[in-house]
Amino acid sequence: MADSSGLLLAISLAERKRDEVIRALAQSQQNVQSAVAQWEQLRSYSGDTDNRLLKAGGAGLSVELLKHHYQFSTRLQQAISMQDGVIANLQRQVDSVKQQLQKAESRLSGLNSVLKKRRAEAERVAQRREQAAMDEMAAQLFARTRAQRTQGEIR
Repeated sequence: MADSSGLLLAISLAERKRDEVIRALAQSQQNVQSAVAQWEQLRSYSGDTDNRLLKAGGAGLSVELLKHHYQFSTRLQQAISMQDGVIANLQRQVDSVKQQLQKAESRLSGLNSVLKKRRAEAERVAQRREQAAMDEMAAQLFARTRAQRTQGEIR
């Protein structure tokens, strides 16, 4: 198995790489969740401000106040749209990291498969050697027994 030390090192490195990618995926998913939470806060705040204006009923509200509310609402909608873009970008990052994870797991699986095949082949070679040694011992025992019988008959 000494010739597999390079393969074992490659497997160890592949496992570390996969684990790094798993951590990166978890962080990316957390980033998406945070961005969605911010998006939800913006939407909620926008809805709340609109509801407050509707409850006020417009009665006694100045044109200037309505204008400020409209501008504020517009800015909130822009912020919500920007947050949509942020979420989309973060989701693309998650998808990219998922692809990296698939590649890392595929590589690790391939390396483990090679190791398994090498170990199975080494086992077959060891069994053949053991069988050859047993056959050799049996042949020697048979030859000695035969020689002893032959010598016993000659005496």
